[in-house]
Amino acid sequence: MDGTTDLIGLSAVRVAELLRRRSVSPRELLDALEARVAAVDADVNALPILCFDRARAHADRLMRMPIGERGRLAGLPVAIKDLMNVAGVRTTQGSPILAEFVPPTSDVLVERLEAEGGIVYAKSNTPEFGAGANTFNDVFGATLNPYDTSRSASGSSGGAAVALATGMAWLAHGSDMGGSLRNPASFCGVVGMRPTPGRVAQSRPACIDGTLSVQGPMARSVEDLAFFLDAMAGEDGRDPLSKARPAQSFLSATRSAWKPRRVAYSADLGITPVDAEVAEITRRAAERFAEAGVVVEEAHPDLSEAHASFQVLRAQSFAMSHGQHLERHRDKLKPEVIEDIERGFALTMPEIVRAERQRAVMTARAAQFFEIYDLLLCPATIVPPFPVTERYVESCNDVTFATYFEWLAIAYAITLIGAPALSLPCGFTREGMPVGLQIIAAPNGEARVLAGARVLERILDLETTKPIRPRSAAA
Repeated sequence: MDGTTDLIGLSAVRVAELLRRRSVSPRELLDALEARVAAVDADVNALPILCFDRARAHADRLMRMPIGERGRLAGLPVAIKDLMNVAGVRTTQGSPILAEFVPPTSDVLVERLEAEGGIVYAKSNTPEFGAGANTFNDVFGATLNPYDTSRSASGSSGGAAVALATGMAWLAHGSDMGGSLRNPASFCGVVGMRPTPGRVAQSRPACIDGTLSVQGPMARSVEDLAFFLDAMAGEDGRDPLSKARPAQSFLSATRSAWKPRRVAYSADLGITPVDAEVAEITRRAAERFAEAGVVVEEAHPDLSEAHASFQVLRAQSFAMSHGQHLERHRDKLKPEVIEDIERGFALTMPEIVRAERQRAVMTARAAQFFEIYDLLLCPATIVPPFPVTERYVESCNDVTFATYFEWLAIAYAITLIGAPALSLPCGFTREGMPVGLQIIAAPNGEARVLAGARVLERILDLETTKPIRPRSAAA
């Protein structure tokens, strides 16, 4: 290769091809990334934990193996969100409670990725315990949006999204409960996908049957994301919800000739205010599906119970996952996390039953909706990137939100129905900030989401796959 810049600008799929042909080595890729991180990360704070020595040792072991045994990723470096354990690597979850924690073992997903030839070289920044869609914490500080470093990168996979946008990663892992893969993808002009629960196996130390939070891929293009999902997906006996890999790879499905016949667009899913410019940009992008002969109509399923159901089930999840920290480390928790845990402990059984029933009703309605429409399209987020100094979005269109996460309803409503959803870059605001279109299919419909997203990605042709240098508001 001609140098670091040339490598950084290549797609993940292309880099993997070069690895399999021995045209580039994993060590060369790590050298390129280390140089890029040194040149860029001080401006955005996306990858606060680096483990290049561990990565090079892994690369050396991998290079001693035959090419055919190096897995799907074949030595491609990957960044892991700092909510997930990587053996021997500092894992803080963005909390002072775990600021110096070094786990002895890795999460199930990390083990799978390393078995598939992925090389972990960095941990990406996240808000404390992933709470809130603005990536800041008391351990590492805030991650900044590379399109304007005075703005939020969103979250909670904000570090992952920024690393991708700036060329500090070809592929990045993230997780999603209320939009944590989709929101930062939208704010940073990359692609993030929340898969169907169980599609990606994970360790489940707190709750065996939880389906709100999932692990998923982020990348700079739809093809790269599908390629990464192929490496992530698969059954594992340690995760009873995990699913077997489908017969057709996700990359193959993405490249197939399939396209939707009929899609629905909704600016608000009937449940939330939306910034007028975001609504305009996403509607205009959705309507361009017609250029591929796709019928585009205004419609959405009835998701009117989403707020009530999600608030209860999310609180229950936080109490189960992080309740042990409240009594011993209350002084080290940010106020939003304290509120989440206390709300969870205060729930009554009738409240939980009602929330579960509301979720079931919405899921049944959505199933009927997807019998009519192949895909549902809507904004991935309801506002453009906001100032990073604001902890969260308090209001939109003169509507004040009741909680610090209610502005995420357009994402968490989809979480509740168990549907796969992808945020695709679809345009820019007048200030030059990225906007994402959420593309949704029925549960287990990842192949449709990816193939449809690829059709629209080609039509829009935004060139967001090219990494950028961080820029300030003045620039």
